[in-house]
Amino acid sequence: MSELIATLVAGTGLTERDIRKIISNAPRRYKEYTIPKRTEGVRWIAQPARELKALQRVLEREYLSRLPVHNAAMAYRSGRSIRDNALAHVENGPILKMDFKDFFPSIRVADWESYCHDRGLFPDRLERHQASQILFHKSKGTGHLRLAIGAPSSPHLSNILMYEFDALLTSLAQRDYVVYTRYADDLTFSAKRTGYLTRVQASVRQAIRQIRWPRLIVNDTKTVLATRQYHRQVTGLVLTNDNKVSLGRDRKRELSAGVHYAKRGLLEKEAAAALAGQLSFANSVEPQFIHMLERKYGRDILEKLKRVPRSL
Repeated sequence: MSELIATLVAGTGLTERDIRKIISNAPRRYKEYTIPKRTEGVRWIAQPARELKALQRVLEREYLSRLPVHNAAMAYRSGRSIRDNALAHVENGPILKMDFKDFFPSIRVADWESYCHDRGLFPDRLERHQASQILFHKSKGTGHLRLAIGAPSSPHLSNILMYEFDALLTSLAQRDYVVYTRYADDLTFSAKRTGYLTRVQASVRQAIRQIRWPRLIVNDTKTVLATRQYHRQVTGLVLTNDNKVSLGRDRKRELSAGVHYAKRGLLEKEAAAALAGQLSFANSVEPQFIHMLERKYGRDILEKLKRVPRSL
């Protein structure tokens, strides 16, 4: 029994025979469906079967978690959040935002296998192939194995394979006194003055050309420049002109209205549960806003919302 198979047996409790059977057709053990994007269009989701998801979690815990992730990567990391991503830019002025087209699907199995070869990870070719089978998805009608949106191992693996890009772009940005962070496929750059951001887009394209993997494509329609005179947002949070991170006026108004309706008993259980989650997030970003809601509506209703969906 190979080391990889032994690790999977120990981590899942499945037999060697069962694990080998799952691996044999793992790239097709997915349920595919779409969800609407926040703006327009749909996003394809590939949800791995339960038994495959178990193998992916073992690989993530026993192997992927030990591999380096660059400090510029803010998403999918324990102890980091969208608030930390915004805080990295709060003391600067103008911000430039960019993102990639089809980020997860652009990461292919060849990128992962090249990474493993360069770093001596899974030196046995059969083990490397088996790991690839577990981690990558094959969509219907395609011949390529790609990273799936929906697999528990995909977020961490994307950060690992973006290390070279993040390191190079950080170096290029620092040359121009620019701060760079990446939250999944969202790239954020900030500086003291707009002029410092002049070369950022060229630097991103230079980094894409120079890295060995993955093959990234900039979504030019999403490139946005914002200064202190306008609404500066980083991963959905507002940067205020007094160097703070805020939920933003509109989101606060919606949350306040939600608590008002909850206090009057006008929210269905599902809506109340959604509101409770939003308030928990708001408390992690701007706790003083939650204190304001407690003063306005009373602590009791906030405490009741915390217990949803059990009771309201």
